[in-house]
Amino acid sequence: MKLPRQILCPDGKTEVEHTPDSSRARSSWVVRSFTNRLAEPLRRLLAGDSLSEAQVKAEEKKKDNKDSRAVSALKLEKRASEFGEMVVMKTLKSEELDRIMLDEQGSIKRQKVEGAVHVVDDDQQGSSLQRRRRQLQPRGDCPYLDTVNRQVLDFDFEKKCSVSLEKLDVYACLVCGKYYQGRRKNTHAYTHSLEADHHVYINLQNEKVYCLPDGYEILDPSLDDIRHILNPRFTVEQVAQLDKNRQWSRALDGSDYLPGMVGLNKLQGTDFMNVTIQSLMRVTPFRNFFLIPENYQHCQSSLVQCFGELTRKIWHARNFKGQVSPHEFLQAVTEVSKKRFCIGQQSDPLEFLQWLLKALHAELKNSKNNSVIYDCFQGEFEVMKETDGKTGDDDVLMEKSRMPFLVLGLDLPPQPLFKDVMDKSIIPQVSLFDILKKFDGDTATEVVRPQRAWMKYRITKLPKYLILHMQRFKENNFFIEKNPTIVNFPLKNLELKDYIPLPRKIEKSPSKYDLIANLVHDGRPKEGSYRVFVHRKSEELWYEMQNLHVSETLPQMVALSEAYLQIYEQHH
Repeated sequence: MKLPRQILCPDGKTEVEHTPDSSRARSSWVVRSFTNRLAEPLRRLLAGDSLSEAQVKAEEKKKDNKDSRAVSALKLEKRASEFGEMVVMKTLKSEELDRIMLDEQGSIKRQKVEGAVHVVDDDQQGSSLQRRRRQLQPRGDCPYLDTVNRQVLDFDFEKKCSVSLEKLDVYACLVCGKYYQGRRKNTHAYTHSLEADHHVYINLQNEKVYCLPDGYEILDPSLDDIRHILNPRFTVEQVAQLDKNRQWSRALDGSDYLPGMVGLNKLQGTDFMNVTIQSLMRVTPFRNFFLIPENYQHCQSSLVQCFGELTRKIWHARNFKGQVSPHEFLQAVTEVSKKRFCIGQQSDPLEFLQWLLKALHAELKNSKNNSVIYDCFQGEFEVMKETDGKTGDDDVLMEKSRMPFLVLGLDLPPQPLFKDVMDKSIIPQVSLFDILKKFDGDTATEVVRPQRAWMKYRITKLPKYLILHMQRFKENNFFIEKNPTIVNFPLKNLELKDYIPLPRKIEKSPSKYDLIANLVHDGRPKEGSYRVFVHRKSEELWYEMQNLHVSETLPQMVALSEAYLQIYEQHH
């Protein structure tokens, strides 16, 4: 049903059009306009009033202005109707002349020539009392959808305008992939649409797609894949099937990749961060927590939000590329750590891992000081400290305390000071069970600083995921020395209670562990590189990962590596 339209007539009144054909309405006010023009002089003539020639011309000019104004309004209405909009021309209360203009999008703007300034319509801002807003209707038939270029889209970088470097109200051009701010007139995105003839943009916050400079929203299901790349989503059912999925995915460039096994771009000395992230991705409850944004939507920390986004991109099965860049996450790390970890500066994975776990816990902890980090990695051991008394050598002071831990540090046996000529090519080896005796409660470890003491450790609570650190690097007054000792460790069924006496209350709890990640250091101290061996549960296979390099490897190669950090999963 077509709605009736109001037509502005020359006499200043409005007439409602009830028929589809507008010719009747036009003819009615045209006839009345000429009648009114003749009625006034005739009335004065019959009344005996004499009109001067100047007065007659003034009356005719006034009538002509009204006629031209009405004709302009009709032309304006006809042009606006081409945009599919119903234009209602209301009678203006003021007798002053108004100038009516039509902009490029078909929205009507009115502006006073004299007197008070009239309100100009704005699609973006202004209250309803002070501004008239004209909402453009969303469309699904945008003619510029074929210009979208998915090959150039990359949402891994920090979301800020490439011109103003602002982070608010940022849009991505789906034609060239660059970021610009705003979509109103005179904004960077609006200007780019006119200069480069690029018309399709997506809001990086609410994921709405717009056509610029027209300004209408595009509703088309063919753009859903771009939204999934911008902000990957997982359901609870999909998360539960991740460790069972064996299907490979194919990127737009034709490369195949395994979800969860994608390479990470190296950003100049950030391999320590890449291997740490890949190791944490094997911790199932930790990973599952960050795959569901609702679990941490209350947290406003950029570190938590960026780490969650990076986790979802690593495990996403419909990526446009076979690799992911941790650039945005690294920017958040640099800001939160106050440049302790940054691009171009090689760091220790152990230091980064400990800092990251503590920083995430600080943002996610609840009222009971608990979080998913403590649920996964926190254990507890008992420390017995023996120190010499001040009165004599026989006087020994005993101190006993309990301390939580996230990482267990294991001491490697020192290298011999003098090597035999025949033993130069022999690399020393040690069993993991031998260095775990440090935590049996009987083995004493001598500590010199801050005072000489003997420390005994005994594990009182086992974590669900056990992180072991082989202390390979020792720093003296001159240089940092690396211990190349090979640690022999099992890949499966590491039974701790056979080598570490456990308290009775945890004897019945699971004490058997399986290796899921083995982080390795290659080369000299401060000059080497890091790589990691990770276990894929769905295939029961091992993969070697170093930045963008991802390849399948043999379990024997994992056992022969110089382990630096290991993550074991509790076996149920």
